[in-house]
Amino acid sequence: MSVTTSIATASVALARALADSAAEMEDALDTLLPVAEGDEARLYEAMRYSAMGGGKRMRAFLVLEGARQFNVSRTAGLRVAAAIEMIHAYSLVHDDLPAMDNDDLRRGKPTNHKAFDEATAILAGDALQCHAFTVLADEETHPDPAVRIELVRAISRAAGPRGMCGGQMLDMMAEQGRIPPEEAAIGRLQTLKTGKLIEVSAEAGAILGKAPAQQRHALLAYGRDLGAAFQIADDILDATASAEDTGKATGKDAGAGKATLVGLLGIERARMQAERLVTQARDHLDAFGERADMLRALADYTISRRS
Repeated sequence: MSVTTSIATASVALARALADSAAEMEDALDTLLPVAEGDEARLYEAMRYSAMGGGKRMRAFLVLEGARQFNVSRTAGLRVAAAIEMIHAYSLVHDDLPAMDNDDLRRGKPTNHKAFDEATAILAGDALQCHAFTVLADEETHPDPAVRIELVRAISRAAGPRGMCGGQMLDMMAEQGRIPPEEAAIGRLQTLKTGKLIEVSAEAGAILGKAPAQQRHALLAYGRDLGAAFQIADDILDATASAEDTGKATGKDAGAGKATLVGLLGIERARMQAERLVTQARDHLDAFGERADMLRALADYTISRRS
């Protein structure tokens, strides 16, 4: 089999695996975020609006594939994946608000504050974040309380001031010219804002499986490089793709003066950097053999995707 044929076969298999896991994720979120009646119904509706019905579900896929390396039950993997997807959805709801990026379109439909209102969107984001940790802390996620505590610790750290929220703060400071437009500073911003949640998604399966430190570190390192490549690819898409391709407004980074490696290095050099990161990410998986082929294919997909 030629290299080209092998890559094409892996791409088809990955597309099928992503679609299957996304469908499972939709069912899990439907169960964990039930349609409510009574006075809270509007809040649940807004939560479901942003958490369900779209997205690549890459973070969920990372959790599930990481868990598969250690024969973790699918139910446990899906619950942790759903919790991380809730946190991701909350971050997008808040990121789209007028006080932040002020976006009208997300995943090809009106953003939460456009579909509902700003106050409801804020509450929906808050509630998604809180509910995620309710799911993680439940014994149905894992019978060992030490594992549940470790999941809560790792995921909250990835989402908090030294992770996603901290990265968003740095992003706003960069727009205000308070952070120098240098490669190291931009890399740190993007590692925190986008990379940390991807990193912990890759690591979560190892936590669930009580994996040895070396294997847990390998998945974490894979997630770190994958997250960095993903963000560069996202910035390239913002500069080159249409809103119809991506399902969200494009061309906004340059207009808003956002700090990106694409803006600093140019598209071709940034693309080369992303390709190097993908190679590194794949190398971290050597110890897992063929069992990690879908994770390798995901790394390749990260820089070839069009949305």
